[in-house]
Amino acid sequence: MRRWSELSPDSRETFWRSLHAMNGTRIVIAVVLLLYLVFDRQDYTTGYFLYAETCVFYLAMSCVFAVLAVYVRKRFLVHVVVQIAVDIAVISTLYLTAGGARSGLVILYLFPLGGAAILAPLILSLFSASLVALFLLAETIYQVFMGDRSTPLTQAGLYGAVFFALVLVVSRLAAKLIGQEELAARRGLDLSVQQAINQLIIADVEDGILVVGGAGEVFTCNPAALFMLGLSGGTSQFKLTDIGALEPVAHAFSSWLAQPLGDDGKLPQRAAFVTVKPHHPTPGKYQHSAWTGRRDLSAHLKLRFTRVDTADTGAMRFVIFMQDVTAIENQAQELKLASMGRLTASIAHEVRNPLSAIGHATALLAEDLSDKAHVRLLKIVGDNVARVNRMVEDILQLSRKVQPNGEPLYLGSFLEELTTEFQETHGMRDDIVLVGNTGTAPVRFDQLHLREVLVNLLTNAIRYASGAPASIRIYALTGVAGRMELHVQDDGPGITPDVRAHLFEPFYTTSNKGTGLGLYLARELCLNNDATLDYEYRFDAVDGGAHKASGRFVITFAQPVAL
Repeated sequence: MRRWSELSPDSRETFWRSLHAMNGTRIVIAVVLLLYLVFDRQDYTTGYFLYAETCVFYLAMSCVFAVLAVYVRKRFLVHVVVQIAVDIAVISTLYLTAGGARSGLVILYLFPLGGAAILAPLILSLFSASLVALFLLAETIYQVFMGDRSTPLTQAGLYGAVFFALVLVVSRLAAKLIGQEELAARRGLDLSVQQAINQLIIADVEDGILVVGGAGEVFTCNPAALFMLGLSGGTSQFKLTDIGALEPVAHAFSSWLAQPLGDDGKLPQRAAFVTVKPHHPTPGKYQHSAWTGRRDLSAHLKLRFTRVDTADTGAMRFVIFMQDVTAIENQAQELKLASMGRLTASIAHEVRNPLSAIGHATALLAEDLSDKAHVRLLKIVGDNVARVNRMVEDILQLSRKVQPNGEPLYLGSFLEELTTEFQETHGMRDDIVLVGNTGTAPVRFDQLHLREVLVNLLTNAIRYASGAPASIRIYALTGVAGRMELHVQDDGPGITPDVRAHLFEPFYTTSNKGTGLGLYLARELCLNNDATLDYEYRFDAVDGGAHKASGRFVITFAQPVAL
């Protein structure tokens, strides 16, 4: 056995528990010896009372040892030495009193010797075994000299050999078990330290971490992920598809899983950019208990996916690393706008005037030409001049930070007038509908600015909607903290997460006829009126009571005006 000071606290506690077990066993042996004396009274002559007194003394000392081991947890080796010495002395007294080897009490020596082999160092255990062996030899030799040859010396020698063998085997086994326990304790300590370090790193790391299953069920996440996704701190397990605003994350994850495996048998690494906008669910819509956190900020996230290598395919886990790149994109946006501002003056003076001259010359040529091929070419020139001129106008408008009109605006009559005019202008009948009560409460938004924003959104909706009746819907509702929201939704295929990540960037467009400035201008106008414009995923009820996540543009107005 190792030195007591070299043992770990867990191993020391194991030794104390073993000593308690030994004390309990000692009490049982003392009680059995007394019962044996009561039920099997024999003629011990003068040794009867000595036998009884020794058993009573042994029982009393056993109780004392048990109490001391509980309340005096110091000097463990002293406890063991004293108890083993008392055991050997008591058993030797009983052995002599009961008639020596004929009594059969020699087997009781296994108890203290086995306890010494487990709890004491090997030298002390062998010393105890040697004392017992010498005592048995001495007692046998004495009997032989007294003329009693019923117990041969070989029997005493055999007992001694058995005791030495017992001590050696038990001591080695105990030392091996203690070594294994020490190793397990060290490994457990290392593992607990590593877990504490991992928890600290995961808790303090700025990147969000989600541990999900193959079906998108979330098992755990760190505080950064909770903040990025707008979830509450006590979030229970849920699925990404349970929350409409997390639809971009779920779609990016499923797209990654659908990729073919690489040459190494693993899914290739691929970054995905999504925008998550927490929201307040509409009354009557599907709402998950996890969605109770931050709801007023949108986050542009960079997602990286990896698979956890596990032997059990049934417990397959994936880790989604999320990085909030909103600040980086805002900084890049500011740099882009600064460059655009410096370019605006040059465009106004160097591009606009030549465009006017080209347009005027094209119009004059069109009056004198009759050939269809030439007319078609002039039309191409005129269309592209108009397109470049429109881009110049949009860029110039970005530099005009016009102060909005502070008069309250009532959405009901404004939306009815706007939709009627828009449908007449584009030759539409019932494509655009106002759903429900579009709101009688006033909002703070300049009327001309809101008209321009809605015209831009409706123009985009016409491009992707099916053209069926009610294919474009406009409705208003009350959102977080009483702030009004205006939703513009069409029945088109929706915007993919990859496009959604760059939707409001200037000069980004998926159409060969667009300039990439319409949605950017619309968002800038909203910000100029203390409002926000974003593309969000919300749950809509479908047939059968199910819910389906669908995207729409959402204008969140400023705090309501006080009338």
